[in-house]
Formats: sequence, C-alpha cells, structure tokens
Amino acid sequence: MRPPSIPLARPLIPRFQLPPFLSGRGSAPGRYFFVSNSTLAGLLAALACLAVGLGSYRLLSGWQVAQLAHTNAQRLGAYGVSLENALARHETLPFVLAQDHRLHDLLDHPNDPGRVDTVNRYLELVQGRAGVTAAYLTDAAGLTLAASNWATSQSFIGQHYTFRPYFTEAMEGRPGRFYGVGATTGDPGYFISAPVQQNGTIRGVVVVKVSLAAFETAWRESGDALNLADAHGVLFLASLPDWRYRSLAPLPPAVEAELHETRQYGPYPLLPVKASAALSFADPVRPITLWDNGGGRHEALMQTLPVGPLGWRLVLFSDLASAYGLAAAQATALGFATAFLLALGFFARQRHSRLQERRAARAELARVNAELEAKVAERTALLTATNARLEEQLEAQADAERILRATQDRALQAGRLAALGQMAAGITHELNQPLAALNTLSDNAVAFLQRGKPEGAVDNLRLISQLAGRMGRIVGELKAFARRGQSELAPVSVREALDHALFIVELRRRELDATIALALPEPSPQVLADPVRLEQVLVNLLRNGLDAVAEVDAGDPQRPGGRRLLVSVSRVPAYHDPEDEGGEPRGSTGVSLVRIVIADQGPGIPPEVLPQLFEPFFTTKPVGDGLGLGLSISLTIAESFGGTLAARNRPEGGAEFILELPAA
Repeated sequence: MRPPSIPLARPLIPRFQLPPFLSGRGSAPGRYFFVSNSTLAGLLAALACLAVGLGSYRLLSGWQVAQLAHTNAQRLGAYGVSLENALARHETLPFVLAQDHRLHDLLDHPNDPGRVDTVNRYLELVQGRAGVTAAYLTDAAGLTLAASNWATSQSFIGQHYTFRPYFTEAMEGRPGRFYGVGATTGDPGYFISAPVQQNGTIRGVVVVKVSLAAFETAWRESGDALNLADAHGVLFLASLPDWRYRSLAPLPPAVEAELHETRQYGPYPLLPVKASAALSFADPVRPITLWDNGGGRHEALMQTLPVGPLGWRLVLFSDLASAYGLAAAQATALGFATAFLLALGFFARQRHSRLQERRAARAELARVNAELEAKVAERTALLTATNARLEEQLEAQADAERILRATQDRALQAGRLAALGQMAAGITHELNQPLAALNTLSDNAVAFLQRGKPEGAVDNLRLISQLAGRMGRIVGELKAFARRGQSELAPVSVREALDHALFIVELRRRELDATIALALPEPSPQVLADPVRLEQVLVNLLRNGLDAVAEVDAGDPQRPGGRRLLVSVSRVPAYHDPEDEGGEPRGSTGVSLVRIVIADQGPGIPPEVLPQLFEPFFTTKPVGDGLGLGLSISLTIAESFGGTLAARNRPEGGAEFILELPAA
C-alpha cells in the first residue's frame, strides 16, 4: 500500500511577509521569509514564558510591596503608641504646677529674692522627679521669673518667650503645645504650657520642656529609616542625622515666615528632601524615588501615620530593592517552570509522534517480511551471492574504518604539534628581551673579569641570576595564562615594577636611541597584583611603544621629542567622571585606582585596528615579528587583577595605553 499523496497546492511551511519597516524595500511586495514549525513553536513558547514572567512579576511585585506595607503599618503602629504614651505622660504636669501656691505667691511678689529661690528649687525638684528637661514660670509679659535650670549658665530666668506659640496659647486660656529648638540652649524639645490663673485672671504661664532625643536613638538602633514630621512636613526627629531638619517638599513663603517668627527650628535652612516629586501626606502609602548626597538613586516605599495632638506624622521609608528582587526571583522561577512544562509537553508530543512512526514502520516491516517469505525459495541463490558481496563490503568498511582511525590519529598529532608551536612562539615572544639583557650582562661580566674587577662581575652575575629566575617565573605565568588560573595578589610598588620592566627593555631602547620619561608621584603608589605578571604587562606595553617610535624619523620636526615614550602614574577615584580624560574604562570595585599611562610619539593606531587590538594572534607587525599574543596576554593579566587595559590615539599624535589597577 502506497501512502496517500500530498497536494502540491498546500505549503508544508507557513509563509510570512515582512512588514515594510523590516523588508528593507519600503512597501514593495514580494519579500518573504520562511519559518519551520519547530522554530515557530519555540518562538511562541519563548513569548509565552516571557509573558508569564512579566505578568507574574507585576503581580508579585505588587504583592511584595503590599506585604511590606502591611508589615510597616504594624511597626508604625507600635512606634506611634510609644510616642503617644511619651507625649501624654507629662500632659497634666503644667496644670498641676499652675495650682501651686508658691508660684502664685511669686507672681504677686516677682522681685522677692526669697520667693524666687523657693520656686527655683521647687521647679528643680519637679524636673528631677518627673524626668523632664526643664520647667519654668513666666509672668503675663513673657518674662521668665523662675526656672529649674536657675543654677546653670543657660538659665531661662530673665528671658522673654512671647514669640513662642505655647506662651500665646496659654495666655488665651488654652493648653499650649509646641516643638522647637531652644532659643536659649539650642537643644530641641517638646514644650507643654498651662495658664496660671488667680481669681479668673491669667497672671502667668508655667512651661514644661520634654526631650524626645531618646526616640531618635531607639529608631537608629532599630535600623528603620523613621522620621517624625510636623504639620508642615518638616522632619524634626530622624533616625538618620542627615534627614533631620529637612522638609518633604519646598515650604510656602507664608510657612517660612511663620517658622522664622516663632524661631521653631533656629538657624537650620530646612532644605527639601531630594525625591522624584514633592512629598506629601496625601497618600499614607506611596512608592517614591530618592537620591542621596552622592547622587545614588533609591526606590523606596513611604508610609505615614498621624500621631500626637499637633498634626504630626511618623514617616517611614523602606527600601523596595529587596521586594522587587524577591518578586523578580519568583517571576523568574515561574517563567522557568512554564518553560519546563512547555518542554515536557513538547517532548511528550515528540515521543507520541515517534511511537506512531515506529508502529507504522513495524506494520510495513511485517508486510515486507510476508512478501520475502513467499519468495525465499526462488531467492536462495540470489541471497547467497548477496551474502558474499556483503562480506566483501564489510571487509572494505573495516579497512575504511582503520584508515579513518589512522587519519584521525595523524590529525590529532598535528593539532598537538600546532599547539606546541604556538606555546613555543609565545614563550619566545615573552623571553626575547630578558635573553637580550642576559647577553649584555654576561658580556659585561666577562669584561669586568678581564679588567680584574670581580666586584662588577659579581653584580652582573647576580642580575643574571635574578633575570633567570624571572624568566622561569614568566614561563610559569604563561602556563598559568593557558590554564586561566588565579594567582595570589599582594601590594606591589609601581616604581619597582617599572624599574624591572625598564631594565628588561633597556637594550631595545639603546638600539633605537629612544628616551623614556617617567612621571611618578611620591611616594610610589602600590597596586594589588602579582609582581611577575605586572612586570610582564609593563614590558609588553613598553616594547610596543618602542616598536611604534622605531617607525619615527629621529629628526622629524613635527615630533620635537624624537623617539620618546612618556610613562605617567596617577591615582584616580574608583568612580571618576566618565568624561574625565577621555572616559576610559575604570575599575568596578569600590577601592581607588592607580592609572599607568604609556604614551608614544609613533604613527598611532589605525582606527580599523583598534577594535581587534587585544584579540589573540592579531598583529600588524611583519611575519616573524610576533604572533600577536602580547596585548591579549596583558589584557587577561590586567583583568585577573581586577583592572582594565585600553588603548587610544592621542590628539597630538601617537598612541597611549591606559592600565588601571586597584590600589593597595
């Protein structure tokens, strides 16, 4: 039985027409691309996972913020109850003091020293017993007659407080309440006042001052960013000192005039909080964006709670980063779970299709077997010949497999030889300058011995020993580079590393009659690095600079310095301005950096070469002058130290390499 034919008019693959903005030919028709069913299914599955992730993130982030708001509301409630209790604790104290006959007696005889002393000591006793900051008595003109701090240098006696609202309210026969910075002491406090009446006439005012500083200490120890704001939105208590005496929004001129008249917050400027929009008490729960003094952006949740009789509000700022991060993690997990379920469904469908294909294949095989069994008799001779040919084919296949294995072995050996050649070339590239230095030192040692100066020969032999050790370490470092391993980092003097590197390239410098100028601060900065690997980077960069100036005519009038390199070292902050000095890359750690710049007066770097400059085996030098590994190795070493390496052309000509490493 033959399978049914498929009509040619029905395409096997869906066809889509590109929209004009993707076709590249305006609105011209006839631009099509083809997508297989499996690719289309994968795209739809990816879109479904993305939709699930984004949708769940919106829901989960809202839920996390709601949970945070619920938790914060409970904490605000506890803070509010504590503050309300503290404010109410001394609410009746001024009224009790206003009934004392000694205060009435002093108001009748304000110039009697004996009565003044009696009331002073009484108020001092009340202050100690009640735990208040101060207690004092004023006459109807606002002049302080007696005070609990009478014996201190900041005594209230003789001071006038008619400008304070608590005095005005008490003189109107009402209880007075006020929070402000002390006009005499400069210490902030909560003032409660009551009128002192005699025969229905208000003769004076008694005032109690209570300190709320203990609340700031408790809030700071709790770790919450909690503040207490007055009815105008001025934060006068804050767990973070930088937030104290800041306003949630710019104050209207009338409010500023009122605060200035009452001297409520003394000399403080009441600058507004840096936020994405003016803050207010309109919404008890509100997500906002805050900026710190360093310009850092913070997403926060602002919640408020009314407290106290003066229209105050507790204001709590909570960091939303953790809530958003948890929502993102949960949404990502849901997205992956969706992808996993879709993958399971896809594999189940594939397995079902394969089972159907196997059943069809078995049915076809049974049919073929039935036909074969009917023809066994007449095909015996043919099968014998076929078996013989099959054996020949199997032998030929075995021979082919042996040839294939031999070919693979030769290819593997060739690959190993190629890798060995690259490593040898790399080692030769890194040891050329030290070997040249060894040659010079050994010639010097022979010359010293011939002249009968063994001390000079000993010094040269010591330097030869140091260079030999350094060459051994360089070979070890090349192996470590091939393995991309980590090395121990320790403080390294930049000057010592430069001295060693300059010594290695000294022969090349003399050959070119070049000048290398150094500009280093004192004392020499130290960086976190491995000394041998750092010297290796500096040697590579110095050698590249010398190769660049080798192409310059020493008498070129446009380059008055001739063949000259400038090596400058400076300290830079970890997060310096990206526009500073060309906006070169900077370290990503929070420590300060040390910048080493090696500038030459060569022809510069062609613009088309800059993007490939640090790629392995990329070189612009003639064949035989290197494999293009030096800058690639240097970049890898710099990044292993947590630093960066970049190159650019100088406006005045030539090129410079910028190496930035974490300072020790």
